[in-house]
This record gives sequence, C-alpha cells and structure tokens, in this order.
Amino acid sequence: MQQPHIRDYKGKRVHMIGIGGSSMSGLAEMLMEKGYRVTGSDRSEGYLLGDVRAKGAEVYVGHRAENVRGADVVVYTAAIPADNPERAEAERLGIPSMERAYLLGQLMEGYPEAVGICGAHGKTTTTSMLSQILVECGLDPTIHIGGKLDAIGGSTRIGQGDAFLAEACEFRRSFLQMKPTMAVVLNIDADHLDCYKDIDEIESTFGQFMALVPQDGLIIGKGTDERILRQMAGLRCRKETFGQTAVCDWHPVNLREDDRGYASYELYHGDTPITTVTMAVPGGFNVENGLAALAAAHALGADMIKAAESLGRFRGAHRRFELTDTIDGVEIFHDYGHNPTEMRNALNVARKRCKGRLWAVMQPHTYSRVRSLFSDYLTCTAAADFTLVTDICAAREKDPGDLNSGMLVDGMRANGIDAVWTPSFDDTERYLRDRWQPGDLVLTMGCGDVNLLNDQIHQHEVQRKQP
Repeated sequence: MQQPHIRDYKGKRVHMIGIGGSSMSGLAEMLMEKGYRVTGSDRSEGYLLGDVRAKGAEVYVGHRAENVRGADVVVYTAAIPADNPERAEAERLGIPSMERAYLLGQLMEGYPEAVGICGAHGKTTTTSMLSQILVECGLDPTIHIGGKLDAIGGSTRIGQGDAFLAEACEFRRSFLQMKPTMAVVLNIDADHLDCYKDIDEIESTFGQFMALVPQDGLIIGKGTDERILRQMAGLRCRKETFGQTAVCDWHPVNLREDDRGYASYELYHGDTPITTVTMAVPGGFNVENGLAALAAAHALGADMIKAAESLGRFRGAHRRFELTDTIDGVEIFHDYGHNPTEMRNALNVARKRCKGRLWAVMQPHTYSRVRSLFSDYLTCTAAADFTLVTDICAAREKDPGDLNSGMLVDGMRANGIDAVWTPSFDDTERYLRDRWQPGDLVLTMGCGDVNLLNDQIHQHEVQRKQP
C-alpha cells in the first residue's frame, strides 16, 4: 500500500495507536490544532492521556479492533507490532496506515529550518532549551518535544517562524524518516540493542541520519565524541562542534560549578568571546546540552546575549530531575533517565544536592534493555547510599521468564551496592517511609510509569494531612 500523506486527511479522523507516548501525544495535539479529528488508544491509563483528552481527542484504554473502525488514516508507534489488533484490523479494512516517524517528517516538510536533535541522551532537554531560547528571542518556532515544557505550555507549539524543532529518535531507525536541514548530534551510545546489533551499527545509523542533511545545511556535533566526529568527517555540509574543551567550536572558558552542581562560564565561539552563561539546571551534561542549544540558536539567527539569558532561566522539562515533593524534610525527585548512563548522571547531580542520605529508586525499562546492558546497571547507582529496584517495566515486551529485578539486585550487592528488590510501588513507598530521615533525597528513575510512584506518594501525603 502506498505511504499516505497527512495533508490529504485534513479535517478527517486520524486514529493513533499508542497515543499516550511522549511523542504521539504531542503529535496528537499538533494535529488537533491543525484541524484534524483525533482518536487514539493506549494499553493503559497514562499521565499524558488526560492532556490529549483535554484537547479534544477521544481516547480508548486497551487495544481492540473496533477502536479503529471508521478511521480515515491510522498512525502507530514503532513499538506497536503488526499483529496488534488495531493495526491488523486497519490492514483488513484497507485503512491507510503509517508509522509515527513518517507523520513527524511530513509535518516538518516545507519549513526552511527543519532541526532534528538526536542522541542517546539529552534529546528532550536540549530540544526544550532551544525551544525556550527561540521563543524568548522572538523567532516564533514550531516545536515537537518528547516531554512537557512550561515555557511552551506543553509538548508542542505551532509558530509562524522558519524553524521546526523536533527530537530525532534512533529507536527502530525512526529518525531516518525525517528531512532535516540541521542536525544536532549530542552523543552516540549503546541503547536500543533490541533493534541494533551493536554500537557500531548504532553509529552507522546515526551517520545515515547526518547524511540526510543537504549540502547547504548544518550539522552541530559533540566535538569530543569520536563516533560523531568519524561520521561527520565524510559529509560535505557545513559542520560545527560543541563541547567542554577548546578544540570545539563552541566551548566554555573559566567553567565554574557551585557546590550544588550549577555551572557558569564564558561562552566562546572559536577564539571569540560571546557572552556569560549561568545555568539554572545542574550537571556537566547539561553544560553540554546548553552549548548544543546555543550553537543551534546562533545558526538560527538568535541574539546570543538574549539566548544566554534565556538559557539562564531554563529550569528543565517535566520528568527531567524534577522536584515533586518535600515530605518529612526529604526531597523527592523524578528523572526520566532509563539507561545506566542517564541514571549515573542524574545521581551524580542528586549527590551534590543531597544533605543527608541519597536513595536511588530504579524502575528498569524493558527486558531487552536490561539484558543487553545488564553489567552496566550493576554499578550505575554507586553514588547513592541505598538503591531500591522495582519490577521491570515490560512496556512493549513480554516477560521472557528468565530475567527479573532480583537478579539485578544480586549483582548490585556483589558490587558493594546496598540494593533491595521492592517489586511494587506500594512496597517501595512503604520501604522509603519506614526509613527515610530529614535531609535525605529520593530520586525515582525510569521512562515507564515510575513517575506514578511520585504521584502516589504525593496523594498519600495529602490524605495524611487532611483533618
């Protein structure tokens, strides 16, 4: 069947399978703003379903064949298999269907500046930084973020300017469906090894994404990542680098960090001083995210003094080291980090902030990720005093029967980490409340539904305080 184009269905019904995902929910909102009628389904009730319902989407919980009947076109995420009852029914009925990445690529068509921000880590944060900068600099961008940003009132924004900013995700090679005029490449790391053979294949696929940038376009890549530099080397378009060393085009000078991990520095472009930057989000990885955002903002025509001031007001997207509560003198945070590198980064930031003991609460995400990165999980919470591990979030996968969180905990203990298996959210909350002390910090981590643990703790605290 020929690939449908979304422009041919204006005013008609678009059914989205997996509408509760971070990207799909934003695309749903964007479609509704553009005049499409949107319905959708997801396997369970998630926190983003309320957002798309509030914007006018009709949403079903659970995947059933009847949900898709009457749709004019179907959009599904890469995680939805061909035997999903709704995909299968759409096929049976001859309803045109496309994967999410095709829709995003089609929506970006026609923009003079189509900016794809990719990398194993930091996509949402960097896209959010650049979004806030461009909005506050008056460049009026169109935006699609895989998260929620207060500065744009959600995860999407339709502007009248030249730029469309979007995260470019490597899962199942989705980003190869985009047509970027600018690529921002943050890092290349081992992840999604359920759909890649190894890190070399991941690198090669990032190279294919970079090669989509036309000769008059621009690639902005991390200048200390050998894999990125190797892939950039053979390309004929304009190239710039960012990073914490002076070999990079965009770099900091006199980089300083306070005792809570917040950095300030003089921004340089080559040998030229540009302005002073003071970060409002902590961590060395956010210094690099900010440098990437500033480099892209410069290329898009932003006033760099205003851009740096805007970055200095950026306090993060939701679910990115987000403070959700302070209870009994204990700060409770949530972070979306879901592989060992991201968890280690988040805990290093938490360690600097924590006045007492640091509690890491990990929800491992997908059996395939746990299996492929198993040894890395065993030490990634070393900065914490205590580690609690919930059951693995299966997400799109089925339990293989030979892997569980108890095996992770055993391996962590063998590496000297004080780890406990607390299978459910109730188990985890009970364990924390029985043991935390004033001055402690709790950080829940994962891209599944572990943020609902933070919501549960908050609701129980509200109920506890009611007369």
